[in-house]
Amino acid sequence: MSLHQPPAGLRSDPAEPHPAEPDTAGRRTGTPDPAVPAETVHSSGRRRGRPPRWLIKTASPLALVLLWQLASTTGALPEETLAAPGTIVATAAGLAETGELQDAVLTSLSRVLAGLGIGIGAAVVLATVSGLFRLGEDLIDAPVQMLRTVPTIGLIPLLIIWFGIGEEPKIALIALTVTFPLYMNIYGGIRNVDSALIEAGRTLGLGRFGTVRHIVLPGAMPSALVGLRYALGSAWLALVFGETINASSGIGYLMNNAREFFQTDVIVVCLVLYAFLGLLADLIVRVLERVLLAWRPAFSGT
Repeated sequence: MSLHQPPAGLRSDPAEPHPAEPDTAGRRTGTPDPAVPAETVHSSGRRRGRPPRWLIKTASPLALVLLWQLASTTGALPEETLAAPGTIVATAAGLAETGELQDAVLTSLSRVLAGLGIGIGAAVVLATVSGLFRLGEDLIDAPVQMLRTVPTIGLIPLLIIWFGIGEEPKIALIALTVTFPLYMNIYGGIRNVDSALIEAGRTLGLGRFGTVRHIVLPGAMPSALVGLRYALGSAWLALVFGETINASSGIGYLMNNAREFFQTDVIVVCLVLYAFLGLLADLIVRVLERVLLAWRPAFSGT
């Protein structure tokens, strides 16, 4: 080997191309490098300038109450037609001092919870059997669909004949009102599970119970929770009608007495109680959605 010839590891053949060097000219000149994907950075200036969401949510109700108070103060809204917000707050405080308000809320809440327990249990059992098995669908779905089209309020005379005028017809009315919307959503959620996921589970060796637990139940859970939210709202609506059946206590009882004496302040207090309890129930379901559906990415608005 000649002394002027470089070693094999350091030999450079002019015919072989040199390894490409990273092109930094574009970075020096300010032009974007086409090989590097551009990353879009969203400015948070708009969100910083936007007021908090809780303030936006409470602005419209507060404006409505202020307009209501202004109309009552100026006489545009007579006291006989609708009591002023200040009068309603004073009436609620007076009912709370005597204990009537607390007793009414506890009585109505116990009726709703009893009806919900029966209705949710019936809906879950019927929808599960009808959704998982074809024979169950043939036996259950058609009668449920027929009963669903019957107005539950129209069943009040029959409920009175069957159960009397005690607590039973009120609870039965709430249970019937809760059962049908919850059944529809659970049944639809089960039948809308992707069949490809079922086949994949069977390929991986999942049995019937494992398929239901790991595939069907998570897939039907979003629809079931939507049905639960609707059922809770329907339960309070059914309670209003149920407490007209010879009720001697409860929020509906207070409202019926106030109607007899044209006490619009008491009527509005009862309506606010119904609304507050309904919102509280909806909030509980929203918390359940965040816990049970934490695995599912969902669109939360822009």
